[in-house]
Amino acid sequence: METRILGKTSLDVSVVGLGGIPIQGLSFDDSALVLHKALDCGITFIDTARGYTDSEEKIGRALSSRRSEFILASKALSRDAAGMAKEIETSLRDLQTDFIDIYQLHAIGSDKELAQVLAPGGAYEALARAREQGKVGFLGITSHSRPALIAAIQTGAFDTVQHPFNPIEIEWSDDVIPAATEAGVGIIAMKPAAGGALTHVPAALRFELTRGIDVVIPGMDSIAQVEENAAVGERLRPPNHAELLALACEKERWGGRFCRRCGYCMPCPNGLHIPMLLLLHAYYERYDLIDWALERLAGLEKKYSDCTACGECLEKCPYHLPIPDLMARGAEQVRR
Repeated sequence: METRILGKTSLDVSVVGLGGIPIQGLSFDDSALVLHKALDCGITFIDTARGYTDSEEKIGRALSSRRSEFILASKALSRDAAGMAKEIETSLRDLQTDFIDIYQLHAIGSDKELAQVLAPGGAYEALARAREQGKVGFLGITSHSRPALIAAIQTGAFDTVQHPFNPIEIEWSDDVIPAATEAGVGIIAMKPAAGGALTHVPAALRFELTRGIDVVIPGMDSIAQVEENAAVGERLRPPNHAELLALACEKERWGGRFCRRCGYCMPCPNGLHIPMLLLLHAYYERYDLIDWALERLAGLEKKYSDCTACGECLEKCPYHLPIPDLMARGAEQVRR
């Protein structure tokens, strides 16, 4: 497996990592088989999160005896120092480790949120303290917002950034990837298969790893997926013409229905959190994480059926998505 140094950190990571979302749908025994296979295939970077239900616990139970063989990243949604400090302790406990290589502020969606976590008493304060205490090594940030990540990079406060990047979502090449590269910030690509929208996954990984990304973290829930994805890193090359054509066809098929979670459609006059609703529907429909999606949907005040198809979001969406139609589809499938 080819490896790369992650930005200015000393972390030598496999170019193909493992994202911790899909193992939520596996039993503890089956997830252990997948996780051990990943290490055996040379995958040395594993990313998870507090919000991924039992993902941290499954990783900890399966791989605590092999902790020295991989680089571990996790993240949490807390925005204040007290909350983040508790999340870090929970991560350490569930992952059965006394050290997490990278801990990330999760899903920072705007300059306002970035200012909140960096202010006195904000979540970054807890991360910095945990680093001083030797509980975490490097500090990262994840986001679906390009302006927020550009601002985060400019602060100099972060060692890594994690954002979507795949043959559908290539806009990050315009600004975030060059800015992070120039600043020496490590780049972790989430959603390398576009949240399950792409079926030519090895081709997508080759596309991403030859366009400035340090490490991709596809989710994997089978031995076959691990072997297929790991093979990309063992013989890394750019995608060939046939693979590029297949990816272009998939992009065209999804282009009119694929939400990039940019947030330009907000605020909704009816109070719907449009990007979150579309994201949960993607997990429900493409990842088959039905219970996980429904649990989070239950925590939202407004559901798909609350959309009145007023059309205001249609005028604001830069990708011209048929958002009212997508909301109607969600209401029909999820019935919430």
